[in-house]
Amino acid sequence: MFHYRPNSDRLSCISPQPLPNGDDSVCDCFVTNGTQPGYFSNHMFFDFRNLTRDAGIPPIVTNVTNATYVPPTSDYFSSDEWTSVWQLQGWSNSEGKGKGLSGAATVLMAYSPANVYIEENKDEDADSQTYLTLRTQREPKFQSAAAFQTKTSDYQFVSLRMLARTIGSPGAVTAMFTYRDATASSSLQESDFEVLTRGPRENVQLTNQPSFDSDGKVKPEATTNATLPGGMIWSQWAVYRLDWTADSSVWYVDGQQLANITFQVPQDAAGINVNAWSDGGSWSGNMSVYDQANLQIQWIEMIYNTSSSSSSSSASQRKWKRDPTGFLWGRDAGPRGGLPRRRDLSLRSSSSSSSSDGDGCKVVCSIDEVTEQGVATMLWNASSTATRMAGADAVRDMAWAWTLLVGGLVWLMIV
Repeated sequence: MFHYRPNSDRLSCISPQPLPNGDDSVCDCFVTNGTQPGYFSNHMFFDFRNLTRDAGIPPIVTNVTNATYVPPTSDYFSSDEWTSVWQLQGWSNSEGKGKGLSGAATVLMAYSPANVYIEENKDEDADSQTYLTLRTQREPKFQSAAAFQTKTSDYQFVSLRMLARTIGSPGAVTAMFTYRDATASSSLQESDFEVLTRGPRENVQLTNQPSFDSDGKVKPEATTNATLPGGMIWSQWAVYRLDWTADSSVWYVDGQQLANITFQVPQDAAGINVNAWSDGGSWSGNMSVYDQANLQIQWIEMIYNTSSSSSSSSASQRKWKRDPTGFLWGRDAGPRGGLPRRRDLSLRSSSSSSSSDGDGCKVVCSIDEVTEQGVATMLWNASSTATRMAGADAVRDMAWAWTLLVGGLVWLMIV
């Protein structure tokens, strides 16, 4: 861990330095901890824990056509904070009248904006007032599902985290994942973190798609069914984390690594998706009529690079701030959450890893070594080359020093 002493303008290897007012605009990049550290240019945090004025459970829309067209369930989902980054999904898996259903589905499924809402936290030991819910429920004539995704598909490597749990009946899938659809020139690229409610409550599915070959056989090197750490089950609150870099997809729960898959790692820019669904197919299973399952999320945080940040100057100047109530907002316009001085850096060179400003990654920050979720800390300020280790923290700090050294060497190679 690195601590910057402003009075001497020197770099010191001690505990992380809090950023003034939690403002990470001074950060040139963010580095992750873990077995595959990566450098990322941008940071966003969405906090659903204190949205009491938006809380309420809407009824299920029972008409399949109407379900896909209903308005958002609260003003929050029409706010700049939400709509500048995310969009609710409203569509069905019908291929058209008389044409059947897409894929291996056996049940008509409709994604409805009415199934994404803010809910009061009524846990006995609740540590938040509210959370965001994605609901899927089996109706007599169709499966009502929930999904939202980023408005753009230019995320090219990301460390994505959410504090979440899944509750409810068998036959549903809840997931967060990166997704790039197949095109004429490339195959499907997707990295998944999934809970299957038909399966054991202590297991999650981790995959770099596609996980089946052209003959329908499973590619064992593409997927793993992992056991949650410490006797945990997926109906308990936990931090789910996916680190997607050019070399690997690494999955964590509460900081414990579950898997590291280097086979068919997605390479192209993608969107970020969150959903709760069931279509009666072999993967999700079939829910009984009126059964329900929910994905509940207290917050989402990501640090990421994009493939197009350099071409979006107004977007790159967005600043996220906190008002006195702690509510996170971004009203300066633009959909991205980037900073104009940051480079897009990854563990491997890409079209986004260069910038004309020439500043480089001098101020390195972290979202791992923090005291408040969503507020980054400074690890390293390279405005001076003087360094020294800080006694009692030296052993612990060496892990961060090694991460920064390896990442820094890679960064020097690509710039």
